[in-house]
Order: sequence, then structure tokens, then C-alpha cells
Amino acid sequence: MCGRMSDELLPEPLVVSCDPSALEELLAKEWLLTNRIGAYASATVVGANTRQYHGLLVAAARPPVGRFMALSSVLDELVLPAERTESNYDLATFEFDGAFQPFGVANLLEFRDDVAATFVYQCGPARLVKEIILADVANAVGIRYRLLSGPAGMLRIRPFVALRPQHELRRMQQDHHITYLYYRDGIRVEQRNASTHALHLTLVPAARRRFCPDPQWWYRFCYRADRARGLTGSEDLYSPGRFEVPLSPDSPVQLTASLDDPIEVNFDALAERKRQRRRALVSAVGAGADELTRRLAAATDAFVVQRKRPNAHPAATILAGYHWFGDWGRDAMIALPGLLLETGRYETALAVLRGFAEAVDAGMVPNFFDEYGSGPSFNSIDASLWFIIAADRYVSATGDEAGWRNHLMGAVGSILRHYHDGARFGIHADADGLLAGGDEATQLTWMDACAAGRPVTPRHGKCVEINALWHAALRIAQRRDTEPATALDWGHLADLVAGAFERNFWNEQAQCLYDVVRGDFRESAIRPNQILAVALPDCPLPADKQRSVVAVVQRELLTPFGLRTLSPGDQRYRGHGGHSTESRDLAYHQGTVWPWLLGPFVEAYLKVNDFSDEARAQAGQWLAPFEGHLREAGLGYISETFDGDPPHSPTGCIAQAWSVGEILRAKRLVSAGRPG
Repeated sequence: MCGRMSDELLPEPLVVSCDPSALEELLAKEWLLTNRIGAYASATVVGANTRQYHGLLVAAARPPVGRFMALSSVLDELVLPAERTESNYDLATFEFDGAFQPFGVANLLEFRDDVAATFVYQCGPARLVKEIILADVANAVGIRYRLLSGPAGMLRIRPFVALRPQHELRRMQQDHHITYLYYRDGIRVEQRNASTHALHLTLVPAARRRFCPDPQWWYRFCYRADRARGLTGSEDLYSPGRFEVPLSPDSPVQLTASLDDPIEVNFDALAERKRQRRRALVSAVGAGADELTRRLAAATDAFVVQRKRPNAHPAATILAGYHWFGDWGRDAMIALPGLLLETGRYETALAVLRGFAEAVDAGMVPNFFDEYGSGPSFNSIDASLWFIIAADRYVSATGDEAGWRNHLMGAVGSILRHYHDGARFGIHADADGLLAGGDEATQLTWMDACAAGRPVTPRHGKCVEINALWHAALRIAQRRDTEPATALDWGHLADLVAGAFERNFWNEQAQCLYDVVRGDFRESAIRPNQILAVALPDCPLPADKQRSVVAVVQRELLTPFGLRTLSPGDQRYRGHGGHSTESRDLAYHQGTVWPWLLGPFVEAYLKVNDFSDEARAQAGQWLAPFEGHLREAGLGYISETFDGDPPHSPTGCIAQAWSVGEILRAKRLVSAGRPG
């Protein structure tokens, strides 16, 4: 009974009908598979790669980072017998400059986004299914072909290999020395002039397969999404030859690709394990959850991964987003309540918190861990404070006071002491108790974009959300510190901060909060950072001013997909990201919409309206557009950002941890009626 009920709760796979006449629209829809160590597989719903980050096996050489583009794509076709000659049906779709060749989308009926990325083809009289699944906790992918109906035929598969770090591009003119070794169980492709990784390719069933050696370079694969971002968007790829194997309804064919060592992928067993994990996540949000909530619960699994540590067991952590982010402290702490607490993964939540607690250095949580292994970076003023908020929410959700005492309280105390007395980047508590830090050259808050080596939004000094976090963190320590005298000290400091907060940040003319205070300077730009002062526990503002802040943010910043980072009435506002790295950086926090901000906005709105039925209904309407968004951009996920101007096109990463986590948390706030 429980198993059947869980299956009923699982949302149906997202299905995309693939009409070749709608190719432009189809090329904007992307699928993503992940495997709990940071590796992934991803492409568009027609199979074409439109980014240098698209590939069938993007391995995590140093989990969860060190990502390595191993297998980029495959050229596959079904050959069927005919009266006078063979009939060839392309399955692959590639784009080159000015042309698509081959054009397998002409035979593609639909794409299904499930635990395996599934393509359904009609090849003349034959119906064929191609499924792609990523191994769990291993750098391997399985690509399975099943003939559902029609005559038996021959399947030809030519793999295209990149063998490069994901942030680079492959060029034939490079001194590459890429070659292959054919052995009894498959193919090994390697770059012999570099101590890099190799790709193993095997095909089953082995009895009648044949490998036809035919090494080739194919030039100028076009990555249109990268070109639209002002990047190179062109690559050459190597192929060692092609596999040929009979395909019939009673004999599926599977190509397996793995990094460095041959790895077996048991397709059906793996798919069932993934479904079981998805069932548990969806069941955690309850039988009454709507479809959006259930889909978001399932999506949380992509971001929770293992971090490999020298001389220690892997630690749980949270990836900020796909395709290119690692585990960032700020993102992880903001995302953790939605990703892990709302889905009941309390042990994992504590493991993530412990991992970051153990990495605290001089009172600071790492902003990020360097992808190339050179150690953590600490250039964040708020990651440490968000850690305290996440730790408190963990204990509130679980009642795990022992976990707090044994694993978290020490890090919390270190953060607060160092922040008060002085930490990196000039972070310190001023005489009025407010937290200050940074200088003209630093970008320590989440609004951290730079252009020409300078912060786009200079926010050194005393920032509104930093001091809201600081006040909330002090109140948490006041309540939870096991030493009464220390708890009393934190309480006195919190009282000091609360009084200074209102005096310094209240903008009487605009009836909202200043964004930054620096000496006599007051930044009056209307930004979303102020909403955190209302959303966080123990708001230092009176009720009437809380309501006013929410009203101003709603009027100036609210869009269907999140909050703008700057009011459109500001002369610095940028409503579109543009088509270059510089233009995106200039817009990133100057008008770009961020979905994660809807979490604190919804919480603040519900709070000032006493969680009334009318307020919950309104908040539900604000969250509803994400149901449609899950069917565009990254299927089943929420994008990192959106344009500030209508139609608010999705931008940035196709799957962002704090976007998913905070929208899920907001959905749960609306349904629960009170913060849990």
C-alpha cells in the first residue's frame, strides 16, 4: 500500500512533443541528469549540444568538481532493410555553422524527462526508444536503445570525444595526440601527451557487435547558446570510429562510457534506485502537495552531492548550480532549508553543516572551494551568518540539541566572536554594534559582480541584509548558547544592534530601508536586500515599518519569477543581460531577477499579514508561474536568473540550488500556514 501510494505521488515525466518546425523553441529546452558526486549529462531535448557544457558524460574528477568533458555526443542511426536497398534513419542532430547535419529531429516524436533522458523516434516502420542514464556516485553513463516495434535493423554509433576540462574547448590544431586502443571489451580513448583522463567505451550485447576503426576529426560544432552569451561557441571533436550492432525488439543495445576505468551500468536496477530516491523526496512533502511542490521536491536531489576530502570520508555538500558552479558556502546555506529540511533529509543536512563548520577559519565559512584544488576562498561577509541561520533552522526542524552542542555551537561562537572583534576584509562590529566590512575594491555580499576589476554594486560599509543577518545570528546565540553569561552578552549586543539598525537604515522619505550606510553616506537605491530584515526571525523593525518595506518591495521589485535587484525607476537599472560577459555582469545585480528572493519575500509578506488565508492565496498566485517555467529552459528545474524586463526570459544556470530550495520553502510556507 505504501509503495503504491508513493508511486501515485510521483509526478509524471515531463513530455515535450518534438515538431521539427518548432526547432528554435526545442533548442531552448534542456535536460539534466546528475549523480550525487557532481558529474552530469545534459543537452537539448532534440539531442543537439548548444553549450560547451553539454555532454553525455561530464565527469567529476575531484568530486564534486574537477569536471571533465569526456563524451560529448554520439552520431547514431538506425539502418533498416528495404526491398532494393537499406533505409537509414538519423537519430542525432548536430548544428554546424549555418546548417544542421544530421537532422535526427525529423524522426523524433517526443522527449521524456525522467530518471533517464528518453527520446522516442519513429523510423519508418520502426518505433525506437533511446534512453540515457547516469550512474550513481560513479563517472559513467549508459545509453540504451530499444526497438519497440517494426523490423530488426542495424544500429550504428559513432562516439565524439572531447577529453577536456569543462571550461575549455577542444581544437584539432592543438598538440593533442588523442588516440585510441581497441581491446576485447571495448575502446579506450586517451590523450597520450598529457597526464589526463581516458574514456572507456563498451557495447553490449558483445556477441554480434563490431567496431569499425575510422578515426576522424569533425570541425566547428556550433554551440548557439554560448554564442548568444558572447562566447566562442565552436569546437572540434574526435571520433575513433563507429560501433555496429544488430537491433531487434527482443535484444536492446547499450553503450556505456566511463572515465578512466571500465564501469558496468545496470540500466534497470539503476533506474529503480533513482525512482526510489525520488519517491522518498516526494513523499516527504506529503500527499496533499500540489504538482509544483512535488516536482521541486524531486529536483532537490540534483544539488546534494559528496565532496571528496583527503584522508577523510566524503562530506555531504550542496552544488550551487548546473552547469558550471561548485559548492558555494552562501548558496549552500540559503538553499539547505528548502533542499534538505523540507524533504526530511535531516542527517544529510547535519552532514552539510558539519562539513562547513569544520572548514571555518578565523570565524569565516568558505565562500567557495577552489575547483582546481588550491583551497577554500573566504571572500564573503554573509556566508558565515547564513550558516548560523541554517544551523538554527536545522535544530528547530529536528530538535537535535546534541547536534548543535557537539558539532555546530563551536563554529557559531567562533563566527560571532571574530565578526565582533575583527575578521578578514576589515569585517568588524562598529561602536554602535552594526557590522561593517570591505572597501572600494571588494565585493563581499551576494551582489558580487565585477566589471573591469571593480564591483558593479559597491556595498562596502554597513549593508542592510548583513546587519539583519547579524542581528538574527546574535538572537540565535542568545537563545541557544549553553553558557548563561555568554548568552546574556549576545543578547545585550543584539539589543544594541536592533536600536542602531532602525536609526541608521530607515529611509523616512521612501518609507523603506537604505541599502548601504557608510559614514554620512546613505544608499537610497531600492533593492531587495531589505526584505531579509522583515523575513528573518527577530526583525529589528516595528510592525508598521515592516509592512511598509514589504509594500515598497512588492511595488518596485516583484515580477512573476522573483525580485528585481534594482528598481526600474533607477537610472542604473538594466532590464536585459545583453550578449556579452561584460553586459551580463553589469546587469547581474542592477535589475536582473533572482527567483531565490521570492523565498524571503513570501515569508515577509505572510508574516506582516499574519499568515491569513487571503495572504496565503496571494502568495500562492505569485509562485504559480514556476509550474510553467519547469517546462522551459532546464526541464524540471528553476533557472538562476531572469531578465528584469518582460517577458522575463530565463538566464544564467538552468538549474540553481537556491532557486529550487527557496521556491520549495515558500510553497511549503504557503501550504503550512505558519513557518515550520
